[in-house]
Formats: sequence, structure tokens, C-alpha cells
Amino acid sequence: MTTNLIIGGTGKTGRRVVSLLQGRGLPVTSLSRPEFDWADPATWSSVERPAASAYVTVAPDLALPGAPEAVAEVAERMARSGVRRIVLLSGRGEPEAQRAEQLLAEVAAKHDATWGVVRCAFFMQNFDESLFAEPLAAGHLAFSAGAVREPFVDLDDVAEVAVALMTGEAAVNRVYELTGPRLMTFAEATAEIAAATGRAIGYQQITDAELVDDLVRIGLPAVEAQGLADLFAHVLDGHNAHLADGVREALGRSARDFADYAERAARAGAWTEEAAS
Repeated sequence: MTTNLIIGGTGKTGRRVVSLLQGRGLPVTSLSRPEFDWADPATWSSVERPAASAYVTVAPDLALPGAPEAVAEVAERMARSGVRRIVLLSGRGEPEAQRAEQLLAEVAAKHDATWGVVRCAFFMQNFDESLFAEPLAAGHLAFSAGAVREPFVDLDDVAEVAVALMTGEAAVNRVYELTGPRLMTFAEATAEIAAATGRAIGYQQITDAELVDDLVRIGLPAVEAQGLADLFAHVLDGHNAHLADGVREALGRSARDFADYAERAARAGAWTEEAAS
């Protein structure tokens, strides 16, 4: 049986896609560092194998300079090797990400393959599986988002839409823009996490420069910290403060709500005081 190729199979979305495919009894080939590394083009030949579909995530981020060209090159290698359907994880309102989407569509058309894009809002799981997990567990999140409202999306929805595209259950050759069902500030999201945990957890607005200092303090190189802060400043400047209906378009149901996510994560042990140590 032809495999399904996952680039970034150990990442936040990739491991969910792997789990869903395997739960259906479908074969999976997962590629992560060091076998495949976006920073090392010498590893890109690892994608050159026939596959029914591929799911592509870019690290550190699709919005960074050079990422669209890298996606086009990897997609070219996959399509030339017989991958018939390529699904790309993308971000909302990011010019470089949207350019990568267009390049993917061009490569797929050239090789008579199909494509799909899951273009996502800010992930809910960034609060418990990423940058914000430890400060929230410690009882205090300091971030630079201000009063902007974001339609946080659940990664379980993202993975389900990606798998629907990979298996042909959702219409291909199009973009699905994925958000949650409501707009929230980061302070409101923090308050819902506090309610789910039964703990006092506060939110503090800080400047971009203070965010860079905080990121360097936890171990990020200064250049990477500045790049991440710049990306947050762009993505969270208000231009994404609107809802989309991609989850319903792909799956025929409503997107999961933040309160439900917070309750599930809290029951699973997120944001405990022990997790802050």
C-alpha cells in the first residue's frame, strides 16, 4: 500500500496527523530532523518517494524569508517522485506564507498532482504545548499582543482538515482558512484558562522589546528572538481579527471552542503548579 508522507511528523500538527492516519489503518512515513531538515537542503532528497499524499509543515516558520522557495523545491521533488496530493500548513495574513501557497499550486499543476492548504489562525495549543505553557503554569503570562482579538483554532481541527484533504474527503486544489468560532484577546484567553484550572492566573501586556528580552532569557538566540517578536507583531496587529468557516467547509461541523480546549487541557494536567518547575 502506498504510504502517506509527513514532513514534521513529531511536531504539534504533524503528530496529530500521523495519529489520525494510523487510526484509519493507513501507512505513514514520518520525516523529521535529522532525516529531513529545512535548514539542510542535502536532506531534502528524503522526500523523493512515491506516496498517495504528503503533509508539509515548515520549521521554524513558513512566513520567514526563503521559506516559499524551499517549499517549492521540496514540493517539486515530491511531485516528480509520484506524490499525488500535497497539503501545506500555512498561516493567515502572512505574505510569505501566501506566496508559498501559490508556488505549491504551480508545482502541483505542473506535475498533474493536487494540492490543498490549511491556513490557520493562532493555535490554541500554543498555550499548553509551546511558549506560553510554563508561564501560565507559574501563574502569570506576559505577552505583547495588546487588545487585539484572535480567533484561536484548535490543532485537533487543523489535523482533521489536513487528513480530510490527504484522503480526498475534502475538496482539493483550494485553501481552507481555519479559525475558532469566536474572537478573544489574550487576556480573555488567560482568564478562561484560569477558570478551567481553578487557579489565579494573570495576564500582563509588555512591549515587543521586553518580549525579546524574555525570549533571550529563556534561551533563544537574540536573532531568533527578534524574528519571533517581529512575526508576532505582524500576525497580531489586528488584520486577522475576523472569523473564517474553513472547518465547517471541510468537515461539515463547527470549529471547537476555546473553553472546551481549556477544559480538556486542564483535565489532562496542563498548567499545574508542578508544570512550572
